[in-house]
Amino acid sequence: MKRSLDIAILGLSLSSSWGNGHATTFRALLRGVHAAGHRVTFLERDVPWYARHRDLAEPDFCELMLYKSVDELIARHGRRLAGADAVIIGSYVPDGVEVIDAVSDIGTKRLCFYDIDTPVTLAKLARGDEEFLARRQVPIFDVYFSFSGGRTLDRLREEFGARRPVPLYCAVDLDAYRNTGAARVWDLGYLGTFSLDRQSALERLLLEPARLLPDKRFVVAGPGYPTNIIWPRNVERIEHLPPPEHAEFYSRQRFTLNVTRADMIAAGWSPSVRLFEAAACRTPLISDWWEGIDSFFPPGQAAIIAHDSDDVVAALTRLDDDRRAAIADCAFERVVSAHSARARARTFVEAIEAVQLKSDLATRQSERQLPA
Repeated sequence: MKRSLDIAILGLSLSSSWGNGHATTFRALLRGVHAAGHRVTFLERDVPWYARHRDLAEPDFCELMLYKSVDELIARHGRRLAGADAVIIGSYVPDGVEVIDAVSDIGTKRLCFYDIDTPVTLAKLARGDEEFLARRQVPIFDVYFSFSGGRTLDRLREEFGARRPVPLYCAVDLDAYRNTGAARVWDLGYLGTFSLDRQSALERLLLEPARLLPDKRFVVAGPGYPTNIIWPRNVERIEHLPPPEHAEFYSRQRFTLNVTRADMIAAGWSPSVRLFEAAACRTPLISDWWEGIDSFFPPGQAAIIAHDSDDVVAALTRLDDDRRAAIADCAFERVVSAHSARARARTFVEAIEAVQLKSDLATRQSERQLPA
């Protein structure tokens, strides 16, 4: 039996899901890691906007610790970081470039990066934007965990010098996401924070169908939407939906909509966590198209691909309950077999264990240089 690992993670947020998808992604992954018997410490920057909306202040699957500055992080937690079997720094960590440099200087056993925004990250680096990661830092990581797979992994290696890019897609905690049996209220729903580059697709694939089908009911949940958006009367708005209410939300929909950010469509192979969550709740998926979706949810079998409002209207008006259930069942089975939190945790831990400890490597190199 392999020994338990001591893992430290510096991420955008675990305690608050307000306005970010990182929290639910980390929660699912770390529950799986904890279930496998490993110890995790999560270090989160204490910022006011998350402090006001904490929906998981005391997780039972890891130790959560807050810090207020990079200096405090190193002064209070430097010894813990140096002693951990692996330190993972996430994307969009405040003062990320400074954090990476400071943690690297400590001399960690294994240093990894978990990019939950890989297409966005690479687009930023390509135009010289080093908000949370500097281009020079990519090659220092023992493993670069990427939200995106496919050709993005080649690009990470060949263009940015990543030593070991590993796909780590989002996943779903099957204990937290399941159909609740609630009565269906909405014909089509969408869960997501406002993003300008998703708004035109939301308009095309939900708001326009709502106008065309005034007898149907729709819902959009998530913060940040501008006040000047004109919502059709049959579209209900929910400002924020905490993760404990997600399963009920999906269960009350006949279909759920997935809309993908432009950078992620361009990269392909970037499935949103919402796809896995909805599928786990046996809610049929309607999604825009991106390269690689067929490997996760084959079109027509596990999801409906919508290019325009007519495709959505057809799904809402022509698919009978048996066909809708068959699509939902197929997606559910694919998630259970390959995209659970425990499955993703195995990928995560195996990639870490595959990296030889720097101290072990130095010892072996020294031994090879000793006289016989």
